[in-house]
This record gives sequence, C-alpha cells and structure tokens, in this order.
Amino acid sequence: MTWLILGLLLWWAAHLFKRVLPRQRAAMGKAGRGLVAVLILAGIGLMILGYRDANFVYLYDLPHWVWHVNNLLMLVALFLMGAGGARGLVASKLRHPMLISVVVWAGAHLLVNGDLPSLVLFGGLGLWALVEMAVINRAEGPWTAPEPGPVSKDAKVAAVTIVLYAIIVGVHYWLGYPVLAMLE
Repeated sequence: MTWLILGLLLWWAAHLFKRVLPRQRAAMGKAGRGLVAVLILAGIGLMILGYRDANFVYLYDLPHWVWHVNNLLMLVALFLMGAGGARGLVASKLRHPMLISVVVWAGAHLLVNGDLPSLVLFGGLGLWALVEMAVINRAEGPWTAPEPGPVSKDAKVAAVTIVLYAIIVGVHYWLGYPVLAMLE
C-alpha cells in the first residue's frame, strides 16, 4: 500500500506543481515539463506496483446490477475524455470535461471494487480531479464558455469511445478483471 500512496502523491504533486507554485514552475522553463512528465510516469508506475502488491481488505459489496451502471459510466467517462479535446458542442458546455471524466471513471470503479486498495487508488484519483478543478477555477477565475463546436465532432468522439471501450474491456479480460457482468 505504501507504493500506491507514494504513487498517488507523485501524481498529485506533478499535476498541482504548476498551479500551487507557478513562479517556481515558470522559472524551470521547458525543463519543468520533463520533470513533471517523469514524476507522472513514476507515479503511475508506483500506483500500478502498489495496487497489485497491496493486501486485499474487503470493505463493501454492492448489488450485481451496479456492474451495468459501471459500464454505462465508463462509456460516459471515455466520451468526456475525448470530448475535452474535440472542441465540439459538449466541450462548450463543460469547463473541465477531462477532469470530470476522471471523477466519473473513479466513481464507476468504486462501484464494483469494494476493497481498500481500490478505495485508495480510485478515490485518490477522483479526489485529485476534484481538487484540480477547484485549484484551476481559483487560479483562472470565472469561465467564459467557448463558442459551441459542431456536433459532428462529438459524434466522432462517440464512435471512437465505443471502439476504445471494446479494447479496454478486452484488456481487462486479458489481465483477469472481468468487467461485463453478463459474461461471467
């Protein structure tokens, strides 16, 4: 569990560095990007190692039907992640579509993973996304929504979302984590 928590701390620190210490980050110039990238990659690596090595501690079990809610939320999370960069209609309605995507992703995973390492990992990343939104909002002030982009961009994101979802389901099965309750 120590590696998992350390990985989360590196993730948080790397992502919040620019917002919490803007002068120090700006003084680093392009080298700061490299440092942030290394910290993020190290954090991801430690989170993976820590999650896989953590002792399973049962906390809760939700009804079997929440797997379907999880799968629907994962489609929403994937769509929002793509919509943030697509600049379609959805991106003009939400200030932080990618960070909202992380919150939805984390919440979906907490529905079907009722153990302590999952609570630390998914809860920690979901909380990070909420804090990141608050920090950005405070630093940048009120948001002016951009002009709505074409719905066709959102439609492309929806199509890519379905393909990515199928790939992610396949990878989860390959790793031994069944995600579709009806296939068990």
